[in-house]
Amino acid sequence: QVQLVESGGGLIQAGGSLRVSCAASGTIFSINAMAWFRQAPGEERELVARITSTGRTLYAESVKGRFTISSGNAKNTVYLQMNSLKPEDTAVYYCNADLRGSDGWMDYWGKGTLVTVSS
Repeated sequence: QVQLVESGGGLIQAGGSLRVSCAASGTIFSINAMAWFRQAPGEERELVARITSTGRTLYAESVKGRFTISSGNAKNTVYLQMNSLKPEDTAVYYCNADLRGSDGWMDYWGKGTLVTVSS
């Protein structure tokens, strides 16, 4: 059984920085990509950033130049460094992984970590 566990959320003032982490565990044969999504109250879940196994990255326009996604050395971890945070970045941040486990290729989600940016 694959699990994704996020950590590092919290309360931060506007203009500050925060790093959230995600670790995938369980029976994992291969990871195609990992990503961060976020969902603000009353809003739909949206893609924030994505990184492939080859290191290719993709960012939402709203976070370009402020957020950086990276993989850990173990390749089953992913980080999101968030700088120059704004109140509109407040959301629950979810880790997502497109990987091959014992059930084949599937999409997995973490339970989320709350990031609150105060003005």
